[in-house]
Amino acid sequence: MNKNYYAILMAGGVGSRFWPVSTTEFPKQFHDMLGSGTTLIQKTFSRLSKLIPSENILILTNEKYNDLVLEQLPLVKPEQVLLEPAMRNTAPCILYASLKIQKQNPNAVMVVAPSDHWIEDEDEFARNLQKCFDFCQDNDALMTLGIQPTFPNTGFGYIEFDKSDTNPIKKVNQFREKPDYETAKSFLEQGNFLWNGGIFIWSAKSITAAFEKFQPQMNSLFQKGIESYNTNKEQDFITINYANAENVSIDYAIMENAKNVYVLPATFDWNDLGTWGQLHEKIDKDENNNGVINAKVVIENASNNIIRSDANKLIVVDGLHDYIIVDKEGILLIYPKSKEQDIKRITKLANEL
Repeated sequence: MNKNYYAILMAGGVGSRFWPVSTTEFPKQFHDMLGSGTTLIQKTFSRLSKLIPSENILILTNEKYNDLVLEQLPLVKPEQVLLEPAMRNTAPCILYASLKIQKQNPNAVMVVAPSDHWIEDEDEFARNLQKCFDFCQDNDALMTLGIQPTFPNTGFGYIEFDKSDTNPIKKVNQFREKPDYETAKSFLEQGNFLWNGGIFIWSAKSITAAFEKFQPQMNSLFQKGIESYNTNKEQDFITINYANAENVSIDYAIMENAKNVYVLPATFDWNDLGTWGQLHEKIDKDENNNGVINAKVVIENASNNIIRSDANKLIVVDGLHDYIIVDKEGILLIYPKSKEQDIKRITKLANEL
């Protein structure tokens, strides 16, 4: 394995659209959402380990998830878990991890990947990632893996690349915000737009130079701690200073400003598993398109439902169509799939009871 390869695994999100399974105390990346026998973070770690030495995979997460990370990833040492004392979006934590990696290995190239995405063809993912690593090793480039759009999705940002570029790796023209439906349709018709899946690849040298140029204030804040990184003084510095960083995404802070941005259109299946409906797409279904996870069921006159239970409980469903049915400890959710974007709002109401 190449010792210059590193990964930053983003594992701090809450996944509130998967309530009641995903909660602030125990978010979705630490659950076996598909009933496959492994949690999402375990699956992602395993996938990255095919190309990257396990000791070079850093886990970025909220400090309250430290025990969960170490419990679910036994190959990870405590010093590989970077604990965010405050929620500050993706730019500050990526800068922090990148400076830490650069200090350890100035020749490092790294991938930044969410911990809760689902990728079926892991060998193809590894091939795509290898192409990106090779490109970033030889070029001053900020790269992303763009996902081939399959329908006019209004829930993702888009990456517009140069249509005239015949190379496998394309020059990015611009990042586009989440569009309305008509705009998303026009993106697909034009053929040079990809979904922004939030997977980034670059050398330590390129990304730290980009922060120095586009985010001087944030860069100055984290540079103050350079002597402490990879020592027993690191956590003290982060605890005191981290909350002073601006709350800003890597897209807005760096990618939308830089001119050396490239994209590789991904050739693997990908799902960000953002909602119960997206999860329903990925699991096995019966002849009436009902998907069942961890539950014993009797289903009659019902179709296109997703049913999940963590308990050894029989669930009987009759006459329901297009519903989310989730049984989790003291909560039973029976909710129309057509309104799944409202689950985030319902979660807040439930937490107030």
